[in-house]
Amino acid sequence: MDAGNRLERALAVVAGRPRRVLVLLAVLAVAGAGLALGLQPSAATDMLAGRSSEAHRATERFRERFGDHAIVVLVRGPLPQLVLTDNLGRLLGLEGCLSGNRPRGRPAPGGEGGPCAALARKKPVQVVYGPGTFINAAVGELRAQLARRTRAGAAAARRAGLAARALARREGRSPAEQARLARAAAQLAYAGFVRDLLQLGATYGLGVTQAPRLDDPDFVSTLVFDPARGAATPKARFAHLFPTPRSALIQVRLRPGLSGAQRRRAVALVRAAVAMPRWRLHDAAGYTVTGVPVLAEDLASALAGATLRLLVLAVVVMALVLAVAFRRRLRLLPLAVALAAVAITGGAMRLAGAPLTMASIAVLPVLLGLAVDYAVQFQARVQEERSAGVAARRAGPALCTAALATAAGFLVLWLSPVPMVRQFGGLLVAGVGVALVLALVGGTAALVALAGRPPGLPSRASRGAGELLGVLARPLQPLARGASSAGRGMLGLAVRRPGRVLAVAVVLAAAGWALDIQAPVQSDLRALVPQDLPAVRDLATLERTTGVAGEIDVVVEGRDLADPAVVAWMTRYQQRVLREAGAVGADGSARCGRALLCPALSLPDLFRGGAARDQEHIHALLAAVPPYFSRAVITGDRRTAVLAFGIKEVPLAEQAAVIGRMRAALDPPPGVRAALGGPPVLAADAHEALASPWRRLGTLAAGLVAVALVLLAAYRRARRAWVPLVPIALATGWSALVLAASGVPLNPMSATLGALVLAISTEFAVLLCARFAEERAAGRAVPDALRRTYATTGAAVLASGATVLAGFAVLAASDVAMLRAFGIATVVDLSASLLGVVAVLPAVLVLAERRPGRRGRLLRRRRAAEARVVAA
Repeated sequence: MDAGNRLERALAVVAGRPRRVLVLLAVLAVAGAGLALGLQPSAATDMLAGRSSEAHRATERFRERFGDHAIVVLVRGPLPQLVLTDNLGRLLGLEGCLSGNRPRGRPAPGGEGGPCAALARKKPVQVVYGPGTFINAAVGELRAQLARRTRAGAAAARRAGLAARALARREGRSPAEQARLARAAAQLAYAGFVRDLLQLGATYGLGVTQAPRLDDPDFVSTLVFDPARGAATPKARFAHLFPTPRSALIQVRLRPGLSGAQRRRAVALVRAAVAMPRWRLHDAAGYTVTGVPVLAEDLASALAGATLRLLVLAVVVMALVLAVAFRRRLRLLPLAVALAAVAITGGAMRLAGAPLTMASIAVLPVLLGLAVDYAVQFQARVQEERSAGVAARRAGPALCTAALATAAGFLVLWLSPVPMVRQFGGLLVAGVGVALVLALVGGTAALVALAGRPPGLPSRASRGAGELLGVLARPLQPLARGASSAGRGMLGLAVRRPGRVLAVAVVLAAAGWALDIQAPVQSDLRALVPQDLPAVRDLATLERTTGVAGEIDVVVEGRDLADPAVVAWMTRYQQRVLREAGAVGADGSARCGRALLCPALSLPDLFRGGAARDQEHIHALLAAVPPYFSRAVITGDRRTAVLAFGIKEVPLAEQAAVIGRMRAALDPPPGVRAALGGPPVLAADAHEALASPWRRLGTLAAGLVAVALVLLAAYRRARRAWVPLVPIALATGWSALVLAASGVPLNPMSATLGALVLAISTEFAVLLCARFAEERAAGRAVPDALRRTYATTGAAVLASGATVLAGFAVLAASDVAMLRAFGIATVVDLSASLLGVVAVLPAVLVLAERRPGRRGRLLRRRRAAEARVVAA
């Protein structure tokens, strides 16, 4: 009672200044709404994996050293048409534009207002890898190599001639003989140089003195294609550039550390540059811009548009629910209080720097439902007691206890391995606190300010809106009356046969827990986003054309990765992984085809042909390789390198198995660290964590413990704590059973349903138990106490439960697949748990009342209450 009295005194202060309080709350709500409008949407891929995970750390190291996740430009068309014609020049020009390179002494392609000039000014791109730049770099390197060999051959011939002349002079030969021997020695040395040139020319289809050119089809054909596999089939080691005979890839790696706005601008500039008419290909299908950054930015834009739409829909749906549930004046007051709570919470998110993600969008309608729930509970009790102070003293502690226990249940979501789920739980905990304060303070101020006043224009407008909603909701009222009748029948059964009701509930819950262990989880980001997004369609085109769904990066770190033992280990590991995936034949030849993994650009690819036999050769080769090639696979300090593998489009469970085998095969030499990273690895790890049934059951157990501790701290008696816990615990099993029967798949959001059911069911059970204890303390028999409890608080619980369900149901209208599935699954789950709690709690209360000594304690408590009344 002390807590109730303190709350009564606090609300008495509010009741003494209702207008000032309402003005203050209105200002806070308007300011919060203004701040919330500035929330920046984000669909960052790191929302699927925790920052402390090994995969996330490896992914971040890769991004810092080699560039951000790649924007991929798929070039569609027959490879000979792409690289053996003037299309190659267009590809080279496009790659230069995307790199931000400006032609010296000439304007940027497209003019100063075009995307090429903007990319050159802002420099958001770290590096571009594409067919044009690759072939051009090969031309430059071969030209330089030819020039070096020519100079070296001439110098060697000159030295040989001088040496022969000196030897002849010492032997006393005539000047003519000295000259002849010098010429012979020079010619012999030059013959060796010519032999080397012939070998180099045979390798690349060049003549003895012919320099390679970008527009030489013979040279380009020899460089790119593998005649042993077909005239138009690219060499397997260039799969990262030419994945199939009918496609090529341009990878645009953005600089790490770009802000969200800078990344969005960079994606838009890349798209605009690719769409420029001057890069349009002849006799080829064209370009498709896709990749993880493009998908993330398109999703972020979709989230921004979905938020306001879902919020408006939630307001309309909840207004209809309140019109059905209440026939009293001020039926829309709880909705006004809830909107203020949502606005203030959104503003706090902006001040805290939280982005607008799928998790925070899911919170808004859910929080709206919870805030309406608290306001409905308090308003119903005020109208029953005819006094806000009395309502606060009698029902306030129970409402605060229920809210605290609900927050404890939501707080368990912080145990999730998925940051998106943790953000969802944190926002719900904060929102519950804001909603409770506004329900008590704002509800009291509004009810006192409007009590007994003649209906002015705002009041008449509010009453008119309520009456209009009542007319619209009239067809649903027979359904509500039918539900009320069914509820009375269930209550009677629970009073007559409590043991049987509880036994059936336990059996159904056990079946649900058993099925929940086998429930699959969908955590593939692409399957959880709107399927009509251009980026989703383009990503599907990339996968359909190339068969590759993403890139797995093995990030290797050590003191000196140019050590021959380290290079040999990386080569063995690469060959083993590719061989087990079917990408390498028994003879060692590369063959992607239908293999699960394909080779991508990796450090061992620089050491083909035995150049890694000792450290001197390794250092010499790394010094000779153009930076364009080497910086893609090893850093300048030679402390970080990468082995890259393209992974095919396979189910996420199979992808996780592949990654597990790759991790098991990692056995780097002493002093060397290696870890897997990349979006496919993050998605697979999230899938493994979410698909673990024991983790979900452990989360439920932790939630029950948290709720039990809150109830024990509030009631200080074990009996009052365990009675509401029984139906709460069983509700998680009933909801899992209904969800399994419905066939709705789980995803990173709906995998949290157990904790949600636990948290929200706790409120309903705690409020009903508190009202039942109040009725029993007043001396009423068990059946009569139950009937009064369910006729008063029970009706409010059903009404507020309907508003919470409406909040989740609104998510089913989202075009984001993850939110839609989450909304549907939650409505199914919470409906089952709400009905179960309402049906089973009476049976638990009846059985608890039959405990020995219970009647005597109640009698003594009743006499003590009567004595206090007489003394007062």
